[in-house]
Amino acid sequence: MTAVKAVNHIGIAVRSIEAQRPFYEGSLGAVFEGVEVVPDQKVRVGFFRVGDVRLELLEPTDPTSTVAAFLDKRGEGLHHVAFAVEGIEARIAELKRSGVRMIDEVPRPSAHHTRIAFVHPKSSFGVLTELCEPIAPYRPEGD
Repeated sequence: MTAVKAVNHIGIAVRSIEAQRPFYEGSLGAVFEGVEVVPDQKVRVGFFRVGDVRLELLEPTDPTSTVAAFLDKRGEGLHHVAFAVEGIEARIAELKRSGVRMIDEVPRPSAHHTRIAFVHPKSSFGVLTELCEPIAPYRPEGD
């Protein structure tokens, strides 16, 4: 089994990025990097840098999004942990061969110029786990 490279980011479901921004910047000292809309996932993503790890605040843009459903069921809080990988297609195939259930059987484009695939939480002991592979360097655009 090929090891993941690092924790890429931690996803946190929120009702409002702007309402939580003062906590992450002021109380924790996280560096705000900007907001990106991901239309196919129906979310706005607020990026904050903490050392080598990024926090992604996920705000739904549509009540039918999976993040909106998560918020309705569980409220605001930890949504997923993302791990950086190389060769995401090969990693998905490797995980499937070992019996891991995938939500995404092929990678899809996502925020920060990445391709992602989610492992089903039933295969990762209740933790929604994301595989994440950069496709280009990210250049923050600001607010």
